[in-house]
Amino acid sequence: MTRHNLFNPEGMPPASGFSYGAISAEGRLLHIAGLTGHGADESIADSIVEQFSQACRSVAKVIEGAGGEPSDLVSMTIYTSKTDEYRSHLKEIGARYREVFGKHYPPMALLGISELFDPSAKVELVCVAVVPEDAPPTSHRG
Repeated sequence: MTRHNLFNPEGMPPASGFSYGAISAEGRLLHIAGLTGHGADESIADSIVEQFSQACRSVAKVIEGAGGEPSDLVSMTIYTSKTDEYRSHLKEIGARYREVFGKHYPPMALLGISELFDPSAKVELVCVAVVPEDAPPTSHRG
């Protein structure tokens, strides 16, 4: 369940795994840096599915660190240097997304790009969340 109003207007093609729009509830706007599939030890799996899974967990950790919940995600932009590989693993990637965010589908975009900063990274997530105004951050300032 989300505090935000995710919607799909009539007359649009069916939205599968995303929403066309999000009206966020009141709160603090949280911009999340581009996150790849690197673990805390800086390791990265070779599999695009594992990289996407780790990147989703990292996004959720940032939202939780700001005092929110994964359902406070209001948009996600997915960058990949391996569009064909992403497409061929769409079902597994969708399952990994739902492990972290459940059936919470905010507006999303997938962009195929020539490369990411780290040559071993295949996917990077840039997200926006809106966390409750009164939720205290649990992380220290950088």
